[in-house]
Amino acid sequence: MIRARLLPLFLVSGAAVGFETALTRYFAVAKWSEYGYWVISIVMVGFAFSGVAMALARETALRHAKFLLSWLPVALVVTAASGFWGVTANPFNPLQLQNAATYGPQIWNIALYYAVLLPFFFLTGIYISLCFVLNDDRVARVYGADLLGAGAGAALVLGLMFIVHPFLLVPVLLIPLALATWFGPARIAGIAGLAALAICELGLLTGSQAAYNDFKAIYAPLHVPNSRVLAQVKSPRGLYVLLDDFTERVDTDVSNDLGLLNVPGPPQTYGLYRDGNRIASLPKPGLLDVGYAPATLAALPYVMHPHPRVLLAGSSGGFRAAEALALGAREVTALEPDPIVLGSLRYGLGGSLPLAADPRVRLSPESPLAAARAGTGYDLVDVSADFLDAGEANSTAFTAEAFTADLLALAEGGIVSIPVSIREFPVYALRVLSTARQALLAAGVADPAKHVVIYRSAWNVRILLSLEPWSDARIATMRKWADQRSFDVSYYPGMDVAAAREAIYNDLPAVSFDDGAVTSGAGSEDAIADEAGQVLRGEPTVSEAAFSLAPATLDRPAYYDVLRLSHLGTILRRLEILPQAEIGQLVNLAVLAQAVVIALLVLLVPLLAGKKLRATGGAIVRPVVYFAALGLGFLFIEIAMIERASLFLNDRTSAFALVLTAMLVFSGFGSLLAERVGQGGIAIASGIAVIWCIAAYAGLLPAMLATLDWPWLVRAGLVVLTVAPVSIALGMPFPLGLAKTGSGPMLPFAWAVNGAFSVVATPLANLLATQGGLSWVLLAAALLYVICFAAYPSFRKIPQWQPSPT
Repeated sequence: MIRARLLPLFLVSGAAVGFETALTRYFAVAKWSEYGYWVISIVMVGFAFSGVAMALARETALRHAKFLLSWLPVALVVTAASGFWGVTANPFNPLQLQNAATYGPQIWNIALYYAVLLPFFFLTGIYISLCFVLNDDRVARVYGADLLGAGAGAALVLGLMFIVHPFLLVPVLLIPLALATWFGPARIAGIAGLAALAICELGLLTGSQAAYNDFKAIYAPLHVPNSRVLAQVKSPRGLYVLLDDFTERVDTDVSNDLGLLNVPGPPQTYGLYRDGNRIASLPKPGLLDVGYAPATLAALPYVMHPHPRVLLAGSSGGFRAAEALALGAREVTALEPDPIVLGSLRYGLGGSLPLAADPRVRLSPESPLAAARAGTGYDLVDVSADFLDAGEANSTAFTAEAFTADLLALAEGGIVSIPVSIREFPVYALRVLSTARQALLAAGVADPAKHVVIYRSAWNVRILLSLEPWSDARIATMRKWADQRSFDVSYYPGMDVAAAREAIYNDLPAVSFDDGAVTSGAGSEDAIADEAGQVLRGEPTVSEAAFSLAPATLDRPAYYDVLRLSHLGTILRRLEILPQAEIGQLVNLAVLAQAVVIALLVLLVPLLAGKKLRATGGAIVRPVVYFAALGLGFLFIEIAMIERASLFLNDRTSAFALVLTAMLVFSGFGSLLAERVGQGGIAIASGIAVIWCIAAYAGLLPAMLATLDWPWLVRAGLVVLTVAPVSIALGMPFPLGLAKTGSGPMLPFAWAVNGAFSVVATPLANLLATQGGLSWVLLAAALLYVICFAAYPSFRKIPQWQPSPT
């Protein structure tokens, strides 16, 4: 019988992971990153279906093994290219998916994504499962080549992101697929593969329709007259584009009474975009004019505490540091975790010049959690309004632990200033207020209600915290200052809410899903003032009936997470008013529902296969439980570790790339090790996985917090060292289990079950993390590996696997 070579398998696995990653980058740039969930789902669906097909048609595949090994890689080149072309040509519009009148065509567009992408991942799964079937006496080596290839593919695409535009990643990744055709058993297929590569490259480079969709923030300014791209930086963090166009100005919240205050408006700037989303304004030469600073919503703390020593989270392209100085700050430590923005401030970017050297200003790449250390004596910890959306990892700055650290870093009389956008949901302010209450309690404040004041414009809120109760003098200063700028005061200790409602400048009605409507009564309203006192006292509120006000923590750091999924029917009826950031939860649920259906379909295969499948391995239930638990457990650990590493490295992209690559590579080594340890390795592997999960549950977060201020490269090395032992262990159970399935159709069926439950794993882990916390994910992973160990010995009457001679 023909053997499958491991080098082509290595190349196919690497290209498949690279293609998957390239597709998620395409969605992040051209659409929204939330829809990358679908890509992961499509990948695993294709693998699961391939295992089903191989289980049902194993004998046919074996008869044509040489043909399949030769020509499948050629087909992969064609289906990868045609699939990507189909993705770029798809007119899918996520905004129309949120409208009852327009969602119908978008459902079909989603189906088209599956139609154009499934062939590639299905054929990839056929190729990999065929390699297992043809090498059933050395499955550990096959699985090791598969994982090591996937790890190499993840590392390759990570490196390519530094030099290749996201829309061109797929054409580059066709090359390893074409190389796989050359190393197959038929030389003519290699020649055909190179010919297919040339044709597909020509088609993609000349006919691809990859572009920013018109709902992305960059689309309009990119297409106004005389718009110019001044700089473009390619990075795994994203595609950065610096624009010069007449629409770009400092994006800050200023008073409507600029004329009465005799201050200028925000100046024209350059606009810096990442993946099509605006993240900063960069100053034009000679136009770092912050005369508008006294009229900004963020200026009040500088009046309450003159000449403060400031810890500033987020530089806003240098404008926030300049504003702080203009408002009287004597010293500013400006935190800018984004390396491209930080580099532009230090060295310039495109036409934007670096910030002028000033001994009062220090730029730092630290995260707020690392910089806000107890006893540092800041008078003001000021979080910039655009800091949250400037990077996914920045959400950790809005957790209870971060607010507690900010409070403990204050000098006597110091202030923490927290921004909240209420452009779409005022309830976000209430949730941040709930988080602030927990932080104040953790900092030793007995009555949080006396240590908070809130004021706002029509679009944004500022929540001010202090370790000392707010004095009457400070409250009077705030009320006078806000009144002069037509800002509203939403809360201070002892405030008469009914009286304050009589003099509201900016109407703010509540949003309710109970009746599927935005509530608005007669007269002006302030939805935050109505409930702020109750939240601070820990009392039930009206909003809690429809929204979750649970404090954000480092275990549950998601900021955009206020929807109660128990109200799913009402939420779906009001999709059009949901913030785009909340849609990710609903996409995750949709993927989970689809994944469960697919898993159930795969579990029906024994009924279709009849005695042919059942006779090869005896009982079906325990092997199904074993491989299902493996599919869930591996990804649960991977997802939990990516989230923890995002906090530790202060960047989700680096965390994802580092954890994914390290886990795949070390799991590949673990698979090769399985040949040496033999069947007793399941106890070792399961034991290590369970112990690691429990240790990570108990000690990983405290250890990371204690070393957050270490150099980035050291922290990255610690991430690799942390995942290495568990990854080696995780690489062993799958080949050990496959070895016990024998050489019949049970082997590809086990591949199908593992793939099907891997589809379930990602959305289920995300659901557990948002509803219960990352701790739940780690504990669930530990339980799954206990189940693996319990199910493993019951693969009955299958001859013990013997390692092939070296």
